[in-house]
Parts: sequence; structure tokens; C-alpha cells
Amino acid sequence: MSSLFEAAGMERNAPRPLADRLRPESLATVIGQEHLLGENGLLTRMVAAGRLSSVIFWGPPGTGKTTVARLLAQVTDLDFVQLSAIQSGVQDLRKVFDAAKARREQGRGTLLFVDEIHRFNRSQQDAFLPHMEDGTITLVGATTENPSFELNSAVLSRSTVLTFRRLDHDALAELLVRAEEFEGRKLPLDDDARSALIDMADGDGRALATLAEDVLLATHKGVEKPLTREELTELVQRRAPLYDKSQDGHYNLISALHKSVRGSDPDAALYWLARMLAGGEDPLYIARRLVRMAVEDIGMADPVALVHANAAKDAYDFLGSPEGELALAQVTVYLATAPKSNAAYMAFNAATRTAREHGSYLPPKHILNAPTRLMKDEGYGAGYAYDHSQEGAFSGQNYFPDEMEREQFYKPTPYGYEEQVGKRLERWSKIRAERSGAGKAPGKGES
Repeated sequence: MSSLFEAAGMERNAPRPLADRLRPESLATVIGQEHLLGENGLLTRMVAAGRLSSVIFWGPPGTGKTTVARLLAQVTDLDFVQLSAIQSGVQDLRKVFDAAKARREQGRGTLLFVDEIHRFNRSQQDAFLPHMEDGTITLVGATTENPSFELNSAVLSRSTVLTFRRLDHDALAELLVRAEEFEGRKLPLDDDARSALIDMADGDGRALATLAEDVLLATHKGVEKPLTREELTELVQRRAPLYDKSQDGHYNLISALHKSVRGSDPDAALYWLARMLAGGEDPLYIARRLVRMAVEDIGMADPVALVHANAAKDAYDFLGSPEGELALAQVTVYLATAPKSNAAYMAFNAATRTAREHGSYLPPKHILNAPTRLMKDEGYGAGYAYDHSQEGAFSGQNYFPDEMEREQFYKPTPYGYEEQVGKRLERWSKIRAERSGAGKAPGKGES
């Protein structure tokens, strides 16, 4: 519904940011989403078929989600209604649904665009379902968060999730040219500064337009000497990297750091570490994750890795930023270049499953203490062999419950220190078999 200002044409003359003025006027001029809007794109096919189903737009800020929703309403001849989940409540939804019903009775459809749809709680999301099912609204939800975790399964089952990609360097460069054409003026930047401006936008078209506008406003027309990268940095505030430490960015980057360490790539690991620190992540959170990597992915291949990881955490705790961040960088390199083994991790998981399956079996009596006469009479401690008194300091007795067969949970890898551990366990296994008789599981009270 147009306001009185729009009807009078006054809004068109009001000051508007360059980012708003650069909005594409057709789907064909949207930049960077060719997989959706190209010749064989899914949205292109929907429009060509004349039937737009409810969709969820998932992607980072400044990639065109709102613009595409508006243009879809135009080409499908639907009334465009926009809501922000941050500013709207149940009453707002009811008004929108009532108005959509009234339009439907008049033969008109409604495209309801809900920005930040993941901010609605579960019951609010459920309110969309009947109106989506009967065609009262075509829902276009936009979210920067993973819909799998943030949206009701019922909403997802009635929608198609479309991923918007962050704008790459070429798309942003094209957008910058459009901005210059629109303003009738070239940005006074040398090639390196121009590339730096694109990097500052971090895949966000709206951010790039805002940065470009800042440069144009801060420089005079006819400037002869182009700005360098250093001069550009002084002129505009560098935008923080795209990273929300409480949402998807947080989990994506820590996953990238963890997998780079596991994959023995110190350079990639350092890059993701730097990205997280630059984005404002709590360094002690990173330190805790590095400790986890030391025990999960390196383990017995280099048991000292855990010592190094804990030392780095303590060093950061002692030094603080920025000095302590070097300790995190050092241990990141150490962990990435250490031999890898998840044998202890896998062994614990297997032992945990077995413990749950077998319930509350008691330990074999020969390894139980007998502080009272009654317990001695019951056979507690009978036949126990003190390992330090045995040949090779190894008795080979059974330590599993009598009701269980012996199982091997821990299977050492041939990497790093664990290779020695494997040889030691193999030797002990042979001794155990010899002392228990013909490979029979040792113990059962025997010494």
C-alpha cells in the first residue's frame, strides 16, 4: 500500500543512500546470483512457469535477497508486503494475513517477504502454515542463519530453500562500475586501492556501495591524483570481517580451523585463526577448541600436544591480547604439523557404547580390595597378581568383568609415538595369551 508521500511523488525526491539507488530494476540485472537467476536458474524457471512457490532465501547480508523478493512480486503480479521479524509480533502477522485474505477475495495474490525470519519463534512460524497451504500468501523468507537449525521443519517442508552466495570479486567490481556510472564520476583510486575497497566489502554489495559513497563524499570532483591503499584506509573505516561469533559464522570458522589442523595444513589453520581473532572471537574459546583438537585428532600420536595446547591457553590467560595471541598461533602450527591419531577418541566412544550395552557388571573379584574379613571370605582379592612383582612388570591378568569377553577398543595407529605404543601392546597381548593358555582370555581369577 502506498503512503500519501509516495502517491504525491515526494518520496522519489527524498535523499536516498547510493546502495538504495543502485537496486536493480529487473531480475536480469541482479549481480552475483546467476545460479538462481541465470538462464537455467530455479527462480528463472519458476517465473517462466508462472507459478512461484514459497521460498526461503538463505545467504549473507548484501547479496540481494530483499531486492529479488521485490522483483519477484513485480514479475508475478503479486502485491508485495514486507515484514521484519525483529520488529513484528503476533498482532502484525494477523493484520497481514487478514489483508491477504481480503486481496484473495478480490482475485489478487500476496507475496509476503519476511526479513530475518529466523527471529520468529516456533509458534510464530507455525502461524504461517495454514496461509501458505491455502495459497493466501506466497512466503519469501530471508535469513542469514542455517534454515535447518533455525526454522520449523513444517515451514521448511512447504518451502524451497535457495542459497544466495556472497558476491565474489568480479561481481563486486561490476557493481562498483555501476555505482560510478550512476554517479557520473570515477572513484579516485589506484588499482591497488580499488581492489582493497572491494576486499573491505567482504562479499556484501550494500557495504561496497556505502564505502564507495563515503569515498565520493570525502573527495572532490576532479581529483587528479588517485588515492593509494594506505590513503583509502585512512579515509574510510575498514569494515569488520563478516563474522557473527554467536551464529553461523562462529561455527563455520571454528569448523574450518579444526579441519585445517586435522588436515595438517598449518597455513590454512593460521588463516582461519586470524579470521576468528579479527572477527572478535573470544581467544579463550579458541584455546579451548585447540585443547580439544589435541586430544581428539592427535592423541597418543603425540601426547605432548595436549601439554602444548594447555600451555598456550595458560600463556594467553597470563599475557592477554595481543601478546598472548602469538601463543595460540604457535600451538596452532604445532598441532597442524603433529602426527595425527584419533585412536584414543574412537576407543573411548567404543568403550562408552559397550559400557551402556552391558549394564552394571561388577569387576572380577581378584582385582577388588578386601578391607574386611567378610570380603576376604567372599574371595575379594584372591589370586591377584601384583604387576610390579611379575616378569616385565606385566601379569597378563583379566581386568574385564567375568561376564564379558575381552574386547579391543584401542587400536594404535603407526604414526608418531603411537607406533611405539602399538608395539608394546602387541608384545603384552602375546604374553597375556601365553600366560592364560592357548590364547584363552586370561584372568577369571587366575594369577
